[in-house]
Amino acid sequence: MVNAQILTENLNLWFGTNHVLRDVNIPIYDKKVTAMIGPSGCGKSTLLRCFNRMNDLIPEAKIKGKILMDGDDIYKAKANVTEIRTRVGMVFQKPNPFPKSIFNNVAYGLAIQSKYSKSEIRDRVEKSLKDAWIWEEVKDRLNESAFSLSGGQQQRLCIARALANNPEVLLLDEPTSALDPQSTAKIEELCLDLKNKVTILIVTHNIAQAGRISDYTAFMYLGELVEFGQTDKVFTVPQDKRTEAYLTGVFG
Repeated sequence: MVNAQILTENLNLWFGTNHVLRDVNIPIYDKKVTAMIGPSGCGKSTLLRCFNRMNDLIPEAKIKGKILMDGDDIYKAKANVTEIRTRVGMVFQKPNPFPKSIFNNVAYGLAIQSKYSKSEIRDRVEKSLKDAWIWEEVKDRLNESAFSLSGGQQQRLCIARALANNPEVLLLDEPTSALDPQSTAKIEELCLDLKNKVTILIVTHNIAQAGRISDYTAFMYLGELVEFGQTDKVFTVPQDKRTEAYLTGVFG
């Protein structure tokens, strides 16, 4: 039996008067890769950002419903948003390293918490870089600027930065859309390795990518969760005509 680490209950979101998410009920299973697919503007990235409360930063955003993480509503009145964002790491579409050294990019989130010794930070930086499959490429250049890395390396550095806080969940918002095929393949392999340690939720426009790396797939359309299930079943015997139409390229 697979546990749902995150569960949404009748989640609705508006930006001003625009009703972007409509009664979304979705389980995100522990130590699995869940892919969210659907055409542009259907609410995938907005839903993704609900899980670490990034939409709070948008003044006109209004949310109703619940998101339960290990049974606790992350939108309750006294929820600790900083703690939520530590537990739920995020990597964006384009690599966004800080204008710092490779080492300090990964160490930054640990250093500002003022609770780790220098040796602890060093150990966690090394572990995170190893977990993100980039340690061997950067171990002799940790003091160089993160901008000296290639696009694919920068994205793996951003994954290492997210992993440094030991998150329980990792959100990936189209993490390979700006990368070449070789770098994309490396990130995909990395996701398959990382799911042994962390729950992964990935937004992707690449249907083939969803098929390659995800255990579960959610199909979003016009703000609604149209279909959710095990990836092989969603891809081979979709239950909704709209899912079938999207997967076969009728629209998208």
